[in-house]
Amino acid sequence: MTNIPHAVDLSANPDVTAFFDEPTNTVSYVVKDPNSKSCAIVDSVMDIDYAAGRITYESADKIIAFVLEHRLNVEWLIETHVHADHLSAAPYLQQKLGGKIGIGDNITVVQETFGKVFNEGTAFQRDGSQFDRLFKDGDEYNIGALTAFAMHTPGHTPACMTHVIGNAAFVGDTLFMPDGGSARADFPGGNARTLFRSIQRVLALPNEMRLFMCHDYGPNGREIRWETTVGEQRAHNIHVRDGITEDQFVATREARDKTLDMPKLIIPSLQVNMRAGALPPPDESGKRFLKVPINVL
Repeated sequence: MTNIPHAVDLSANPDVTAFFDEPTNTVSYVVKDPNSKSCAIVDSVMDIDYAAGRITYESADKIIAFVLEHRLNVEWLIETHVHADHLSAAPYLQQKLGGKIGIGDNITVVQETFGKVFNEGTAFQRDGSQFDRLFKDGDEYNIGALTAFAMHTPGHTPACMTHVIGNAAFVGDTLFMPDGGSARADFPGGNARTLFRSIQRVLALPNEMRLFMCHDYGPNGREIRWETTVGEQRAHNIHVRDGITEDQFVATREARDKTLDMPKLIIPSLQVNMRAGALPPPDESGKRFLKVPINVL
């Protein structure tokens, strides 16, 4: 079951504006308190031309333009988890707009795992200190007059959180649209059975709760969509609709995961995102490098 903090008003109706990044099929959000100029930015994207080693900020600049046009006050830069398929623009947005960068407190588990994978050495801090706030399950925070709360929903990764803001929940990669099912659970620290139980917590929210996805891939050629409801997921999700048991889900999820390739941007994404979106530190000459571990991931 999902325990909703007393201070959270699930009838509050935040304004949600989506920004779709086609190269990574990622959806970022500006979530605004309807009664003030306060907002949060969820799951931003920093652009990378991986072959050229070139970082740009076109996607983030679109969000900045929106925030400035509407004269919004950014209070939070939320990461639902350490993404393996796109790079976070949180530090760039923080420099331009302010706000605190927040992620689930199990980021330390991810940092410990991938600090070893990428041979980061002792200089890389594995305590989550790169972030301004580490959310624990049930933690509350404010966006203007809105009280939001973070719900630990691991399975895809150990640090996955669902952020419930009024009648809107931002699920990261825990769920996809009903015809997309669920996220993979075969990354280090992932677990299909844990993912099923996390999804059940999300689906215990009210049926009318709006759910916002972090990704959509347009299954079967349909147009890109990113908003659904708890009720729609319970009725139609191809992996976890009502009536599908935990064992059935685990069998389906694990069989599908065996067929999946690694995300194209997993190498740069993990190295950057476990640092809260910061690039690796420069060497003595001022150059920055990404490492490619061989036969590890």
